[in-house]
Amino acid sequence: MNEPTKKTTATHSLALAKKVRGMIKDLARKTHEAKAAGEPVAYLFIAGAYDDILRAMDIATVGTENYAGVCAAKMDAERFLSKAEEEGYARHLCTYATVGLGFDAIRKELGEMPENAPDGGMAFPTIMLGTGMNICDPRYKWYQAAQRYNDAPMHVLGLLNPPVYGTHTDLEDYRSYYIEYVMEELRELVKRLEKVTGKRMDWDRLSQVVDLTERTLTKWYEAYQLRKAVPAPMPTEDALSTMVPANFMLGTQEAYDFYSNLYDELKQRVDNGIGTIEDEKYRLLWALSLPPWYALTIFNYFESQGAVFPIEAVYNQGRDPEIPDTVTDPLERIARRFYGSMTRYYEKARANTGHTTVEWLLDLIDDYKCDAVVFHQAMTCRTVHTGQLNQINTFKKYSDKPVLLLEGDIVDVRNYDESTTRQKVDAFLQVVDSHKRSSGG
Repeated sequence: MNEPTKKTTATHSLALAKKVRGMIKDLARKTHEAKAAGEPVAYLFIAGAYDDILRAMDIATVGTENYAGVCAAKMDAERFLSKAEEEGYARHLCTYATVGLGFDAIRKELGEMPENAPDGGMAFPTIMLGTGMNICDPRYKWYQAAQRYNDAPMHVLGLLNPPVYGTHTDLEDYRSYYIEYVMEELRELVKRLEKVTGKRMDWDRLSQVVDLTERTLTKWYEAYQLRKAVPAPMPTEDALSTMVPANFMLGTQEAYDFYSNLYDELKQRVDNGIGTIEDEKYRLLWALSLPPWYALTIFNYFESQGAVFPIEAVYNQGRDPEIPDTVTDPLERIARRFYGSMTRYYEKARANTGHTTVEWLLDLIDDYKCDAVVFHQAMTCRTVHTGQLNQINTFKKYSDKPVLLLEGDIVDVRNYDESTTRQKVDAFLQVVDSHKRSSGG
């Protein structure tokens, strides 16, 4: 049995954050029950734009990236990484993908779930849903490779992202095109799901699910606004848990209730001046960086030195776009939500830095009173982390806030050195302290 060699998960501040691990286990249980009952199960990616559709069709879902993160947090990823390498997949590929492929390879070889697999393992998929969004090659190549180990068909949504990586064009010239394009991709997805699962879409129910999703995202946003308080009522390590309902349970009453309760818990902490740590010296922004799931205790180490992360860019929905009430087609509402979330900083960046991510970081620093920024360069995630040096260099042209770049990985602990990381943190916080003093903070 593969046991964790040490504590990897951070100590949480919020009662709700402590409950999320149980919710993740429950999600896994539901997929196994669905499979046993002959109901469809879908492999899928986080933020894939198809959650509402799957919820309306009662299709159980396995978040394959999330499962890799669970394996990393339990220090049980190595056997799956090693199996993937044995199958011919290089270690420098996305380790979310190689954990998943290694798991699938072992499951096929054994004819059953790998022994003591976290949360009972990933239920065998009926269909695998990829997407070309975010320019992430595993989002279409991973499941293609996974067909070596199962006979589940795959369906890949197209490149849904509007052209926001440069600010040289007027997006209004493309807005209508991209909204219609996303709608057409979603229509084709519905047709494919109906064919594969034998279920018919109930369009009235989809409208209800979309409405519940929108109200849930609003609650999530409102709760996070309370994090602007000083002292910080909720840290990033809690947010890495509280993002789960919004990313894997959208369109459910449970997710809506979760964020309603999160708002209430944060409001109570703010009203009573309850912070994450007793002596809050430094407020840091965790940038658009995936975390080291096997070493989330690094956040508690920052806190032991008087530094807290009141907010983060990663897994942060931000304000959803306002959609006119006259738009009643649920697919159009999904498309407008997606387009708006992808473009909300475009015009601001076009008028200022030319970089949408940097604009977001600058706003978060101002809104949450951050003293510095921490990036994490996950070696095997090219999608999120390629371009970080460009982000940092652009950021430095518009802000004098200190910046730290940590090195590690999302899953593969071999790319991480805890001792070196702590030394970097210690030295960085001295810089932050000096900068605060010199700027009168």
